Amino acid sequence: MWVFVFYDLPTETEKQRKAATEFRKLMLKDGFTMFQFSMYIRPCASRENADVHTKRVKQWLPAEGHVVVMSLTDKQFGMMEIFYGREPQSKPEEPDQLTLF
Repeated sequence: MWVFVFYDLPTETEKQRKAATEFRKLMLKDGFTMFQFSMYIRPCASRENADVHTKRVKQWLPAEGHVVVMSLTDKQFGMMEIFYGREPQSKPEEPDQLTLF
């Protein structure tokens, strides 16, 4: 599973900028990676794990702004086409699966 967070937060006042920065820092601390500006992604081992991270994002929501949280399966993520200009780009590396021995 992959969890996507898309957001558009106001940054006109110092208070708004601080809230937006704190939201971004919390996502980074929780293992999200910037995919595009204001779009962060995080791989998860299962639906249950994705639900845990989605719940965390909901707890961090700033008072103002627009946030969308979406989950995709690995198969859906793999069907994504990525371009910079007209040149196709490779998809982000999937993390190695945790192995316990």
